[in-house]
Amino acid sequence: MVLNMQITKENNVWIMLGAACIIFHIWLIFSGLVPSLVARPMHMALALPWIFIFPAQNFQQRMFGTSLTIIGILCCLYIALNEGPLSDQYGFISGWHQLLISCALLGITIEMARRAIGWPLPSIAILFLLYGLFGDYIPGEFGHAGIPINSFLGTLIITEGGLWGKLTGVSVSIVAIFVIFGAVLNAGEAGKGFMNIAVAAAGRLKGGGAKVSVLASALFGSISGSASANVASTGMVTLPAMEKLGYPKRVAAAVEAVASTGGQIMPPLMGAGAFVMVELTGIPYEHIILAALLPAILYFWTVWVGVNQYAEKYDLKPYSEDMQPSRNVIIKTTLFFLVPFSILLVFMFIGFTPQYAAALAILSAALLLLIGLDFKFDWQRAKSRFSDAALFSGRQVAMIASIILCASLIVGVLGITGLGIKITSSIISIAGDNLWPALLLTAIACIVLGMEVPTTAAYVICVSVAGPALIDLGLEPLIVHLFIFWFALLSTITPPVCGGVFIAASMVNENWLKVAASAMVLGLGLYIVPLAMVMHPSLIQLSSTPFLSLMTGLQLALGLLLLGKGLIGKKWSVIRIGYIISALVIIFVFDLASLVSPN
Repeated sequence: MVLNMQITKENNVWIMLGAACIIFHIWLIFSGLVPSLVARPMHMALALPWIFIFPAQNFQQRMFGTSLTIIGILCCLYIALNEGPLSDQYGFISGWHQLLISCALLGITIEMARRAIGWPLPSIAILFLLYGLFGDYIPGEFGHAGIPINSFLGTLIITEGGLWGKLTGVSVSIVAIFVIFGAVLNAGEAGKGFMNIAVAAAGRLKGGGAKVSVLASALFGSISGSASANVASTGMVTLPAMEKLGYPKRVAAAVEAVASTGGQIMPPLMGAGAFVMVELTGIPYEHIILAALLPAILYFWTVWVGVNQYAEKYDLKPYSEDMQPSRNVIIKTTLFFLVPFSILLVFMFIGFTPQYAAALAILSAALLLLIGLDFKFDWQRAKSRFSDAALFSGRQVAMIASIILCASLIVGVLGITGLGIKITSSIISIAGDNLWPALLLTAIACIVLGMEVPTTAAYVICVSVAGPALIDLGLEPLIVHLFIFWFALLSTITPPVCGGVFIAASMVNENWLKVAASAMVLGLGLYIVPLAMVMHPSLIQLSSTPFLSLMTGLQLALGLLLLGKGLIGKKWSVIRIGYIISALVIIFVFDLASLVSPN
């Protein structure tokens, strides 16, 4: 009994911390203008307990984690409470106490990221910090003139140029609020709405089990922003269903991994990726999601074609009648999902900021947690749902904050030292002022970095380093950002580090290499569509030249259809080889838009 009471009390503490996280981020939106050096340190302070104390498994870990949490919170409070005086220091720290606070915040930020995702990203951050401190000893063009330590640490810690920079601002005001939105949706009936919509739309089709996975993952992934979280959540339903229908395990797992990966490139939310692009490019939100729409559709079209080919090859069955929810359940769960989602989209498109619209959508979704499919109020059920939403929000916001804070240090050092400009010049020099070698170098960097760090962090770092070079070589900024964002996703299905594949394979007890091989074929659009954006810029110009964009989209859809038919089949033949050759010509050589253009 004592143990149960302790567990209950401990759960209540974490539920309250999660609720505090939700209330804080919603309050920021409705409270008006809160200084960045107040909001962003408090964002970090709220994340600290979840990283250092929540996972602790013994007394020693708990005590050490508690010590780090207290030190971190005190440092964050110092920044927030002294925001005015610190701004007057113009990025130059003074006194030993500020030096110690700066060092403590750097160390704690790196340790947060290490505990959240392992050593790769923190290692990169440490190398960048060492470069900032000792880069003046490096000979040649990659050295720098030397930066006084008080100025270097001051810019990183007491200004908006490093730890509290623009990227952390995106985490505070946008990413966190959409994580909370997803948590509240999935805590109630709305979470089932994603799956029921997919079952209603595709369950009865050939290969229906796989197609349900594609649609459900596209819907859920656009909000969740994490391929791994998407696989783990939708896969809990779709993978057992596909196994029950007799699908080969490697195909079932590959479909789930590929579909879940695509959620992050699917408008309107793109896992908050669209809003990160807004902050980094200054391009309006509506232009970004319209630009991203046709490429995302082409990606899922490629997956759909692949599923059809596998359905022919393995005689994949649709959902049986007993596996389909009733029409009444579909309508009810869909309403629970559509109400908050409609509020989100309507308020965004009538001119409110995405975070304000999301906050209103969260409030509506929270009200819907009070009732179930019976439309009756049940306090115990509602309490359980609110608790789930609070716990999930606290954990996810903290994990993302840990990653983004660490990535902010890297971006800060790039700006302080001018290293980004030097790398940009080197890329242009190595590529010989030719675009395609520069794209190849950038793509390789995205894939390698994406193997080690989450998509958003990989995208931000790569676009900070290589983006200016590609823009200098003549590419439009939006094409550059979309190209890098897509290639940062590749590592989720590409060996040797393919997180989405690992999770899906483990859920069906299949060899991950077999799953990865099928996933790379199914997810071929992830490799080809970014290149097609560069070859056919009209593909992303839906807002300015809709007719040409649609023509280009149709051309590429035909090419991807033929490519899918060529790559997946029962046995190789001359016809399949012909499909592949025709597809490559249609995608990379032929340009329908130039033929129909009035110019």
